[in-house]
Amino acid sequence: METAEERATFIRAHTVLATVPFVPEIRLLTATDVTPLWRATHTFLGEHGLEVPFWCVPWAGGQALARWVLDHPEAVRGLRVVDFGAGSGLVAIACALAGASSVRAVDIDPLALEACLLNAGANGVALDATCADVVGAEASTLDADILFAGDVWYERAPAARFEAWLRSVVRSGVRVITGDPCRAYVPDGLHELDRYDIPTCADLEATALRLTRVLEVLTRAPRS
Repeated sequence: METAEERATFIRAHTVLATVPFVPEIRLLTATDVTPLWRATHTFLGEHGLEVPFWCVPWAGGQALARWVLDHPEAVRGLRVVDFGAGSGLVAIACALAGASSVRAVDIDPLALEACLLNAGANGVALDATCADVVGAEASTLDADILFAGDVWYERAPAARFEAWLRSVVRSGVRVITGDPCRAYVPDGLHELDRYDIPTCADLEATALRLTRVLEVLTRAPRS
């Protein structure tokens, strides 16, 4: 899977185009059985320092953000959007459908970025895709008015790193909104915009529904 064509062929061979449960306006290339795909990508993931093929299912945090964007298109209409940790590109696609002036999906997984482009095409929208670790980058280099971060609070060390950076991005004038299905390491003091009960993949979440909040990141953590 060294080339974009090889990655696209792999994705098509291991997924089907399916409607997103909580966002039926959007269809994604989705693994019908996560475990075989996980095994098939094991070596590739290890070589790239990754653990899970996050692009192969619509995670609860992303579904919540996509639903919120389509229900509140004024939040992104005419704005430059970055979808951080884009995975399948679900949130990026929702922003494009809602009228964002530009949309960039960012992920560290080359397979995810190929999935984003394939999914965008399947939904009749265009977006840019960047394979890079942008955490720590100056907000000005993001070229964004608003940044979405879906379901990124599941491990302690990365969550701490993300929080510090995202708060700095907010202080630079970029709005930051995250979707959180009650993960262990979501920061305190975020402003809740909405909440939904999201259908989930039982293979990964061990539950049929997850309460998921749409949260806005503020400039500073609350004082302890």
